Parts: sequence; structure tokens; C-alpha cells
Amino acid sequence: MMTLPKTPSFRLDGKRALVTGGSRGIGYAAGLALAEAGAEVWIAARDASRLNSAVETAREAGLKLNPVQVDITRPEDVQHVIEHLPQMDILVNSAGLARHQHFTDVSQENYDAVMDINVRATFFLSQQVVRRMKSAGIQGSIVHISSQMGHVGGPMRSVYCASKFALEGLTRAMAIELGPFGIRVNTLCPTFIETELSQSSLADPQFHQQVLSNIKLGRLGQLEDVMGPVVFLVSPAAALITGTALMVDGGWTAS
Repeated sequence: MMTLPKTPSFRLDGKRALVTGGSRGIGYAAGLALAEAGAEVWIAARDASRLNSAVETAREAGLKLNPVQVDITRPEDVQHVIEHLPQMDILVNSAGLARHQHFTDVSQENYDAVMDINVRATFFLSQQVVRRMKSAGIQGSIVHISSQMGHVGGPMRSVYCASKFALEGLTRAMAIELGPFGIRVNTLCPTFIETELSQSSLADPQFHQQVLSNIKLGRLGQLEDVMGPVVFLVSPAAALITGTALMVDGGWTAS
């Protein structure tokens, strides 16, 4: 008699997750989605008032998020925080920064600021979390929130693209090194998502239309569009997926 395969679970009950940039935007949506899927979630950000507001809003909706105030650009602070948190099964690196200028106008200050958060902070925070995963024998999952701009170029985005392409390379190298320990590493690559941070760019009618012309599905992304993919990537349903990028771009990179 045939043995039927069983659909893997998308649930995260009993798992612990840390989400950086978790007080707003994609990071906050990711934290909510993981909590809804059953995980115990810690959201990290610098601004205490934003963190407390995010936690309270979630609580009113029946979801528990634990606040972690930390500046992820300070490795010594990150190490202290990670050492005092429970062991994590899941890490979602959502903290990020964009400063859009023409290539010839980019200052060293803006270059350093974007790279410091998008690449350096992500690298060393992940390092701290992975060390604890390995020491505890945890077969965890890491998701870096990258971008479609980690796969294509774009005007006024030389530094941002460079940082996201770097993140894609980091992901593949991490996946190779951490695969033997059962730790999976992937990126999630959204198109333009309507958030507080994207409002100023999308307020320009010409730019708005340019963006829509590249999205084959003909609409901007919403926070809900990233919530399911985040849960999928860290769940047992994605158990054989590592070292790859999940495009959530409405078809932008299809051509």
C-alpha cells in the first residue's frame, strides 16, 4: 500500500525568534507574522518609544512581542544583548537603511551609514546568534530581508544596491558554511512596499509610475505580502531551502 507524503507544518510553536528593525515596517510585520504562527518573538530596535508602542499595539491585537532596545551598529552592545536573551531558533534581519543619491553625489558619510547597517551590522549580529545556535545544537533558520535591488540596478541607488548585492553574497557563503550544522540561511527580496520609509519616494508621481511600470502585477507591495513568505522560509515547510533568494517583487526581476 502506498505511503502518502505528509504536508510539512507552517507552524512555529515552541520556536523563539529575534527580528531586527522590528518596531516598524517590514520588521514589525515579520514579528507579528511569526507570533501568529506560534513563535515567541523578540523585536529589536534603537528607539524605546517606538518599541513600546509596537509592543502595545500587538498586545491590543492579542499578540505578544518582547522588546529589545539595542543599536545593532554597536557589536559590543549586540553581544551583551544576545548573551542575555534565550537561545534563538530564528533570526530575521530586517533593520536597514537607504539614502538615495546620484552616484557622483554620494558622500562617504552616507555610504558608511548604509553599509554599516545593511551589511556590517547584519554580519556581526548574525555571527553572535549563529555562535549560540551552534553551541546549543540548534538547527535554526536565518532570513535576511534583502531587496529586488540585490538582483537588479536602479537609478539613485548605487549604495543601496551595493549593500543588498553584498547581502546576497553573504547569504550564500553562510549557507555553505552553516549547512552541515542544519542552519538554513536565505534572503527575502521585496519590491517597493508601502511603508512609512517608502512614502517620501513614492510621493513623487513620476517615480511612482516608474515603479508600477516595472511591477508586472501592477501594484505596490503591502506589508501583508511579506508576512507569509517570512513564515514559510523559517518553517518546516522550507526545510530543504537554503542559500537562495525568495523574490516578492511582483515580477520586477522577471525581465
